[in-house]
Amino acid sequence: MKERAYVYILRVCGRGARRVPHCFNRLGCVMLRQPVVAGTFYPKDRGRLTAMLDGYLVGEQTIAGAVAAVCPHAGYEYSGAAAGALYAAVEVPGSVVILGPNHRGVGAAYGIFESGSWRTPLGDVAIDEELAREVKKRAAFVKGDATSHAYEHSIEVQVPFLQRRRSEVKIVPICIGEHDYGRLVELGAAIGAAVKELGRQALIVASSDMTHYESAESAGRKDRMAIERMLAMDEEGLWRTVERHGITMCGVAPAVAAIAAARALGASEGKLVKYMTSGDVTGDNSEVVGYASIAFTKETE
Repeated sequence: MKERAYVYILRVCGRGARRVPHCFNRLGCVMLRQPVVAGTFYPKDRGRLTAMLDGYLVGEQTIAGAVAAVCPHAGYEYSGAAAGALYAAVEVPGSVVILGPNHRGVGAAYGIFESGSWRTPLGDVAIDEELAREVKKRAAFVKGDATSHAYEHSIEVQVPFLQRRRSEVKIVPICIGEHDYGRLVELGAAIGAAVKELGRQALIVASSDMTHYESAESAGRKDRMAIERMLAMDEEGLWRTVERHGITMCGVAPAVAAIAAARALGASEGKLVKYMTSGDVTGDNSEVVGYASIAFTKETE
């Protein structure tokens, strides 16, 4: 699906609002990110969006102890069933760290949206600013940056699902534009340590689709290899498998960081919630995109 090529962030100060590329918290300034793919990736009408989300937030699974997840980010008509099955199965806590790949290649290599809020047709979602600061403190290469989020859809499409499951949820969006395995593991460890330091009940979500534009047979074969490594919580094995087999998993970097964070938070296994391809929706299996939703869980009492 084609996404809109525009975005603006409102600068809301004492003398009213005006459009600027971005602004940081100075002199009472508040950052508000406007949705950029409402009306394309998902409905911009609140009622239609709510009905669509409710149709996807179904499933028989209940997964206890989830601390992290991998979730797809295509248009809802294609991957909404996989995303909805995940969010229906796990508990959505008060804070969610969303790691997304930087498809546009703009902004910081590790850009964190550190203050203000994000708007969707369902309303505004506040940034967990305390958690964002703690992550930055523990990973110096993470930079406060709105530009990396300006046109990016991979994080935005997660937010309405989270809102529908927990209306008062807070988020920490981090857009990743670098493939440095060591730093990704360091980022995951920093997120895990930050969550523990603050005593947060938090979920880390890695936004990723799987194989792109291959036959359903080829995509399924390749995706099974990557999914196997994720279920084993083997981030290094995932990294090597994706590279060795040419798997076009756009969010492998967020997934590596999420698995490292999950381990830091006590997770011991991954659970596959749903796997599907775009061909399951369109009926055309000659060239598909794969979608997997996976939860990483720790033992619960």
